[in-house]
Amino acid sequence: MAMRPLLALSLAMLWASPAFAAMDSSIEVWKSATCECCGNWVKHLEANGFATKVDPAEPAALAEIKRQAGIGTKLASCHTAKIEGYVIEGHVPAPDIERLVSEHPDAVGLTVPGMPVGSPGMEQGAESEPYDVLLIRRDGTTEVFAHH
Repeated sequence: MAMRPLLALSLAMLWASPAFAAMDSSIEVWKSATCECCGNWVKHLEANGFATKVDPAEPAALAEIKRQAGIGTKLASCHTAKIEGYVIEGHVPAPDIERLVSEHPDAVGLTVPGMPVGSPGMEQGAESEPYDVLLIRRDGTTEVFAHH
C-alpha cells in the first residue's frame, strides 16, 4: 500500500514535466513544400515529442498567415506555426516552445527572425552563430526569451 502514494506522486511529476507536456502538444506548421530547412525544423520538433501537422503554403498564402498573426517583416522567417494559441515564427528550438506553453505568458508567441546558422533546421556541421529567441508581446514589442 505504501507504494501507491509514491507512484501517484511520480506520475504527477512526470505529467507536469515540460518534456511530457510536449508529447501531448500538437503544432501546426505552414511552410513552402520544397523548403529543406523548414522540413528539418519539423523533424526537430518531432524528435522532441511534438505532434506536427504540416500545411504546404505558397509564398502569398504564407505572407498572409504571417500578416494575420501580427508577424512583421523584421520578425519574419521562412515558416510559421501555431500551438495552443501562440505563433511560432522561424527556427525556434523545441525547449523554448515547451517553456512558452508551460509558462503561458500573455503574448503573441516566439520568433527567431531570419535564419541563423546553428538554429534547429539550420545546422551547418559545427558552424553556429549566436541568436536570440524573441517573445512577441501583444503590443508588438519584443524581449529576449532565450539566447542560444
